[in-house]
Amino acid sequence: MVVGSLSVRLLIRESYTLKDKRQVVRSIKDRLRNAFNISIAEVDALDDRQSVVLGIATVGHEVAAVQATLQEIAQALRAHPVAEFVKQQQSIQHEEDA
Repeated sequence: MVVGSLSVRLLIRESYTLKDKRQVVRSIKDRLRNAFNISIAEVDALDDRQSVVLGIATVGHEVAAVQATLQEIAQALRAHPVAEFVKQQQSIQHEEDA
């Protein structure tokens, strides 16, 4: 089993309230869940009206497939029309069957 995780920081310059931010974050999370079948949550900067930190996880059988999925997710976030991609941190863990 291969577990991949991705932490992404985004900036929503046009967000003036937490309600604005939540609306954009909900849209991003729903779109990514539907497109990639992943687990995703807002994990940091919860009270910052413009900064978003998302934690994303996916599981697969092959390292290459998990890496490709995480790269596609990062590319989708870079292309988002409202949220500006700031940085990412990726981790892959390979667990052997016992």
